[in-house]
Amino acid sequence: MSRARVARRIATAAAYGGGGLSVLGGAAAGLLLTEVRYARSRLGAGWDDEPPVSDGLYGDAFAPTTGVPWRLAILGDSTAAGYGVHRAGQTPGALLASGLAAVSERAVELHNVALTGARSSDLERQVSLLLTEPGRAPVPDVCVIMIGANDITGRVTPARSVKYLSEAVARLRTAGSQVIVGTCPDLGSVEPVAQPLRWIARRLCHQLAAAQTIAVVELGGRTVSLGALLGPEFAAHPRELFGPDRYHPSAEGYAAAAMAILPTLCDAVGVWPAEERAEAARRERLLPVADAAASAVTEEGTEVSAAESGGRRIPWALVKRRRRRQIGLPAYRSEGPPSELPA
Repeated sequence: MSRARVARRIATAAAYGGGGLSVLGGAAAGLLLTEVRYARSRLGAGWDDEPPVSDGLYGDAFAPTTGVPWRLAILGDSTAAGYGVHRAGQTPGALLASGLAAVSERAVELHNVALTGARSSDLERQVSLLLTEPGRAPVPDVCVIMIGANDITGRVTPARSVKYLSEAVARLRTAGSQVIVGTCPDLGSVEPVAQPLRWIARRLCHQLAAAQTIAVVELGGRTVSLGALLGPEFAAHPRELFGPDRYHPSAEGYAAAAMAILPTLCDAVGVWPAEERAEAARRERLLPVADAAASAVTEEGTEVSAAESGGRRIPWALVKRRRRRQIGLPAYRSEGPPSELPA
C-alpha cells in the first residue's frame, strides 16, 4: 500500500476514533524504545534535567515603535522545549522568536508550554494553558507544535496520536491562531539505533508525519517536514547536531530546526519578504492532500498548506520546497538566531 493511502487511512481512523498499529509496528516501536533507552543509559544524560526557560520578550528594541508584540506560543515535547541546551537563547522557541522579530522588525512575546517527554495526548493540557489559564496573555497570533517522537517510542497508535493533534489544532484555529506543526522527526537518524530498527523507525516516523500533515492541513494549519529535512544532515553530522545523549538535538541541531520552520512562521503572519514569497511560489506544486503529505516526508525543506480556489478551501494542498542553504556548522555556535536566513 502506498504511503499516501496509509496516511489517509490513519487520518480517517483518527477522525472516526479507530485504527491502530500493525503487530510489526507495535513490536518495532517497543524494540526501538528499548534500544534508545539502553544507548542513553550508557552515554549518560550529559546535561540538566530541565530545559532552560525561554519565555519572555524578544526584539524589545522594536517595542517602542511597533506597538503590541507578536504573540508566539511553542507546544510539544522535549524538542520543542529545547531539552539538551544550557542557554535560553539556544532553544528553538527563542530562535524562532528572535528570527520573527528580526524579519518583521516587531517585538515578539514568547510563551513555551512544551513538556519534556510529552506525547500528543498532552497537547490538550498545553492548549488549555494557553487559552484558559487565568492571567495568561491574549490568544497567540501563531503557534508552533513539535510532536510525535514519543508517540512512536511509546507505542501510541498513529490514529490516536493524530486524533490528539487534530483536537489541539482545531482548538487553536477556532481561537484565532495560525498553527504550524513540525511533523514527527526521523528517529532513523538517531545514531545509537542500529539496523534493521533504523529502517523500521524511519518508516514508522514517515507514516505518522504524513498522517499528521493530512489532519493539520485539512484544519487550515501548515506543516513543515522536519524528518526529511533534518534526517540526512543529522546523519551526516551526528557529533555536531546531536547532543551528548545522541538522541536530542544539540544547539546546532536546534538552529537547523529553527531555520526550517522560520520561513513558514513568518509567512503565516504575513511578514516573509515579497521576493522570498515569489521564489517559493515558483517552486510550488498543487497536489491532493494525501499525495502532498506523502511527498513532503521525503522531500527536503517541504511546507504543506491548504489550497484555495475562489476564496474557498479545496481538497488539495500546496507543496512548497523552499530553497535552503546547507548548514554551515560554525555559524550555528551563537546564542542568537542563525546568521543567515533561508530563502
